[in-house]
Amino acid sequence: MQKTNSTVQLLILDPSQNDAEAMVSLLRNSGKATRAHRITSAEDLEEALKSSHWDLLLARDLEELEFGPDDALAMVKRLDKDIPFILLTQEPNRERDVAIMRLGAQDSVPFEYTDLLVLTVKRELAALYERRKRRVLESYLREAEQRCQLLLESSKDAIAYINDGMHIYANQSYMEFLGYEDIDDLICIPVLDTLTPESQEKYKEFMKAFAEEGKDGMTLNCTARRSDDHELSVTMSVSAATYDSEACTQIVLQPEHNDAELEEKLKQISSQDLLTGLFNRQYLMNELTQTLISAAKNNESGALAYIALDNFLGIKGEVGISGTDLLLGDIATLLKEITPEDMTLARLSDDAFCLMSLPCDDKAMEQLCEQIRKAVDDHLFDINGRTVPLTVSIGIAAITENSPKAEELLGRAHSASADVRKQAGNEAGNGIVVYNPSTLDGPDESNTVEAILTALDENRFRLLFQPIINLRGEGEEHYETFVRMLNKDNEEVSPYDFLPPIGPHDTAIKIDRWVILQTIKQLASHRSKGHDTRMFINITAETLQDKTFTPWLSVALKAARLPGDALVFQIRESDANSFMKQAKDFTKAAHELHCKVSISQFGCAINPFNILKHINTDYVKIDGSFTEEIQKNEKVREQLNEVVKTLQNAGKLSIVPLVENASVLATLWQAGVNYIQGYYLQAPVPEMNYDFGEQ
Repeated sequence: MQKTNSTVQLLILDPSQNDAEAMVSLLRNSGKATRAHRITSAEDLEEALKSSHWDLLLARDLEELEFGPDDALAMVKRLDKDIPFILLTQEPNRERDVAIMRLGAQDSVPFEYTDLLVLTVKRELAALYERRKRRVLESYLREAEQRCQLLLESSKDAIAYINDGMHIYANQSYMEFLGYEDIDDLICIPVLDTLTPESQEKYKEFMKAFAEEGKDGMTLNCTARRSDDHELSVTMSVSAATYDSEACTQIVLQPEHNDAELEEKLKQISSQDLLTGLFNRQYLMNELTQTLISAAKNNESGALAYIALDNFLGIKGEVGISGTDLLLGDIATLLKEITPEDMTLARLSDDAFCLMSLPCDDKAMEQLCEQIRKAVDDHLFDINGRTVPLTVSIGIAAITENSPKAEELLGRAHSASADVRKQAGNEAGNGIVVYNPSTLDGPDESNTVEAILTALDENRFRLLFQPIINLRGEGEEHYETFVRMLNKDNEEVSPYDFLPPIGPHDTAIKIDRWVILQTIKQLASHRSKGHDTRMFINITAETLQDKTFTPWLSVALKAARLPGDALVFQIRESDANSFMKQAKDFTKAAHELHCKVSISQFGCAINPFNILKHINTDYVKIDGSFTEEIQKNEKVREQLNEVVKTLQNAGKLSIVPLVENASVLATLWQAGVNYIQGYYLQAPVPEMNYDFGEQ
């Protein structure tokens, strides 16, 4: 951890050698040991930033500079370096000060105000050292949390965490002790249900005493009931704890012996992708987390490449599933031949691979990725006697001491990969893009995770409501809620658009919970005025996987005195396909709270009705692309009719969104659609004010 009295590594952008020396002398005379480098060109600055570690950049604002302060600041941001930037102007200029600070500079000081410059430098260096200290401490905290998690999972003691009387975590010993094989079977089960009736009252009194005294290590002798109804005499000890940053209670029971050697073998197997033999996504994310910790501690630089297969779904449709497996195996072999042994190569998903290296810079990674891109493009993939052409779109994100968490960094690389296809204007991107943090992560932008959390704290989120009406005229009141965030220009944007595309990410869960909680409050108030209104609420894949959600929802509903059937939780078809088991469990838990469930964007999967075999959904919202095409394409109209008919036979209520005009209503009526939604009825508005009586 850097000390505040260590030598200041200073960069100076000034055409005058004498003036540069004067600034160094000024800082030395103020008590700051300083080692400086004067920037002479763009190439010089880039080489300096990549080869050394710097604490401060002072830049003169002079017209004769070919490589000016704005260019230097842009390069610092592009390379994602945490270096305070101070502009030295010829004279006070408010407009210039505001302009440079909007670009990311820390301050602007007139060159002649030497006393003010010294104070500004000391302030920015102190802030820099605090940021570095925080990053190191955060890395220590992540390491400690990971060690604690590993200790919990490998402990022979039966340990669980509970919140509001519900299990939110249990280690293997605890599950074995109570006879559960799957953590999903135990999560959200009340502790009372694992005790005999005689012990339940003793447990209630015990927990009441613990809540009042707050004394860790309190014990209770009671009788536990296993999942097979076998009863065991146990001693339960409790203590206050936190899990996933939430306050909870830790309970410890008598453990059974745990086979550590078997667990280690399973851990090794679990790190490998069985199809390709490469590392799998879980291993990559763990390694990426450790790499970020190392980069923050040692001020190292690395790079992460996201390698996406272009037109993968089209190829899968041509060669089939078995052919696709052969193709993926061939690609993995090709990537292993090109990738150096000191780099981490993993299969991330069906159509994506990842490459990670530390130490490494983005230029070296870009050269390697160009070699990979060309090799894939030139290679003839022979699948069952058929030649399959293939290209890749590669996005590269730098790993620096200033990099975000693993999920967000992976999101940067994914975003750059998607930009390849945007630039190409089609699915066959066949190119490379290096992510530039300054384009999206500048201090003035509202599309970072930090900005989203700040907007939440500053109450800059708002809800909008759009009516969903029954096409059969039964007078039901339904709305769908949308969330909007006010950005730096006071414009409404969707915060979900700015989250990393690859999760999980707890920010999405926080947004979901904010939306749900605010919706419950407003809906309860609206229903108290005599309205029998129901609300559709969209949830993300992260919430689907959040095992603490349904206990939290139960508490929220009780607090608002809102019946569960007033809420309809909407899951995207793609999320339901990707997390089928979690979606099934979520639906079951929602129904136990009397809430309803809807699948949205339905009909885009290869076999959309497969979802309905596993998920007992109440509503199905058909993808909006059908609405746009049914008036122009007879084939699409027939497809819609068939989809609606199948849904009716399955007992599902259908919804068609994006209804923009009256001309489509007859078609939807004839098809048997139950509900419609769109701007033809009403745009999303801040109030639930649609007159359902005039529909």
